[in-house]
Amino acid sequence: MDITKKAKEELEDRLDKIEAFIAKKGIGSTYLQKAQKTQRDINLALVLGGIITVAGLVLWMTSKEEEE
Repeated sequence: MDITKKAKEELEDRLDKIEAFIAKKGIGSTYLQKAQKTQRDINLALVLGGIITVAGLVLWMTSKEEEE
């Protein structure tokens, strides 16, 4: 049982390496890299937008309480 589990993990590791190689050097790899970079940039923009929104709401709520 341990041997089959180890063999399965080894095969999965090799497949991951092959997939990474294909993604890096294969057909459409430049498009994939651009898409990944764009997705990362969009995710960062969404996170920063969320942080700014929360900070703005907190400031607005604290200033509203001080006025009263």
